[in-house]
Amino acid sequence: MSASVKSLLSTLTSRGPHRVLRGNLGIAGQPGVVFTPESGSDLPAVAFGHGWLTGAANYRGLLEHLASWGIVTAAPDTERGPIPSHLNLATDLLTTLDICTGVRLGDGTISIHPHRLALAGHGMGAGAAVIAAAQRPTVAAVAALYPSPTAPSAENIGPEITAPALILAGATDLEATNSNALPLAAGWAGESVLRTIDGASHNGIIEGRRALAALGAGRYEARTARTTRGVLTGYLLHKLLGDKTYAPFADAEAVIPHTSVVDPNAPRGEEEKPKPKVSPLQIVSLLRR
Repeated sequence: MSASVKSLLSTLTSRGPHRVLRGNLGIAGQPGVVFTPESGSDLPAVAFGHGWLTGAANYRGLLEHLASWGIVTAAPDTERGPIPSHLNLATDLLTTLDICTGVRLGDGTISIHPHRLALAGHGMGAGAAVIAAAQRPTVAAVAALYPSPTAPSAENIGPEITAPALILAGATDLEATNSNALPLAAGWAGESVLRTIDGASHNGIIEGRRALAALGAGRYEARTARTTRGVLTGYLLHKLLGDKTYAPFADAEAVIPHTSVVDPNAPRGEEEKPKPKVSPLQIVSLLRR
């Protein structure tokens, strides 16, 4: 393990150097929130899609964390019901990027560079980010955190996308029915890295109380959230700003603490696969088709 990578991850899991401001996307006609550094021009930006039966508030720590590292982070707060439209959430992600690049943020001194844009999300929001990326080929990166099946299928759209991608999955449920991380990574047209987070479960990054708890979803996992924040931040700093310091976070050969790189095309024996469990999200997805 490289001591420098270990040190970088430790640094990136802590809050960054920027004071963070919070704004309301609703002022521009799109329900949602935006977090920005206190000042800056030509900043990178990421639009983030929430998971099933959650909202932007359930990712506030993650969104603020990215902003503290100089990345404007905005999240639409739509499609929060039990039968959401993944296509509509993808459209809202693109609208969110348009707002970020089309208006001055903060007190008017914060601006976004049009070529430093990324799409990201968790669960169904990760799939929505993939759907959106197919419609916005100029995005510089895609980050799918613990992706879930969507309609239309994100793994069927991945072969159309040449933007680089970071795909994170929980080590405990990589091959569960509510995760499509393996086929998504296997079919991605552009450069992609699939990493599992040690000991993580699919919903471990969701903050606070939410309706999912009543349906048997796992609790917030502080270690999962911390590692996810660090890896995602390093990846975006490298891909959006070209900062070579953080290149290991986009390198499938790099050894990063608390994570493992997975080859999505490697053969997997049936004896290695856990018995599939059908999640509430999977049931809803089936009902929608």
